[in-house]
Amino acid sequence: MNTLTVMLQTEYDINPIQIQSKQGGWASLAFEIKADEAVYFLKVYEKSRASTPKLTALIDQYVPIVEWIERNSNLKGRIPVPMQTREGNYKCDDEENIYLLYPFINGQTIGEWDLTERQTEELAHIIAVLHSFDEEIPFPTEALIEDFEVPFIRELEKVLDYREEDVPEELHLFLRENRERINKWISSVKELSTKLKSFSLNRVLCHTDLHHWNLMQAENLLLIDWEGLKLAPAEADMMFLTSEPYFMTFMKVYRQYHKNYHINEEAITFYQLKRRLEDIWEFIEQLLYEKVSTKDKDEIIGYLKGLTEHEK
Repeated sequence: MNTLTVMLQTEYDINPIQIQSKQGGWASLAFEIKADEAVYFLKVYEKSRASTPKLTALIDQYVPIVEWIERNSNLKGRIPVPMQTREGNYKCDDEENIYLLYPFINGQTIGEWDLTERQTEELAHIIAVLHSFDEEIPFPTEALIEDFEVPFIRELEKVLDYREEDVPEELHLFLRENRERINKWISSVKELSTKLKSFSLNRVLCHTDLHHWNLMQAENLLLIDWEGLKLAPAEADMMFLTSEPYFMTFMKVYRQYHKNYHINEEAITFYQLKRRLEDIWEFIEQLLYEKVSTKDKDEIIGYLKGLTEHEK
């Protein structure tokens, strides 16, 4: 009896008939679980991954909010919510992994596909409704409030000040070519962080990870992977959309809900730069702290180059 079977029986009273590995996201593994009574989707965060603590630390804070939104808005069927364990928890764990279990969604990830006009309108509806919730929601929100801190910057700066013998050769070559550019972005983010802390900006519930791999088409368009839920300026979501060809269509629907919304350019620049640096740092973390195959190293370096080359 394998580890997943034992976990499912112990924590959820589910006796799996078949466990099938599925394509997971960048930060987690995924499995389709077939049982007599239903089909489930299991998300598995490996504790050995450097990114796992950040992604799982606030599960107990954000999942009840997502569940409440799903029940108290017209987003029912558009945002998946983890199932509770026998003990009433939204997650469970063992020595190696942290687990979230969902009802299985029979749908297709958007991924590399373009959004249709209808899908764009549905996405705008989802985000507009999400942004209608602010700090007045009936939950403790201290851990989710945007403070414009960028804590990973300190670790990234240490790596940029590296000794060649302390980093893998592939990373050394990448940093040698891109250190000046990355340091320039760090300076800009620090400056914007200080400035935005002094502004009085409205904070609304934001998903903060609005890329096409977090969108699924089933009966409705669904927005998945809510680990980044925050009370933040709307630009924390808008930063993913401004360069999309469908942005004007999106905003036409969005402004039906938020008529007076105008993009704060400094906030959106902050979030775009922060995201780029955060992605750079997470790939560097993989190279420094995880066991990575030669093939995966090449892939990670390719991602890193992609994050920097288009900004030369």
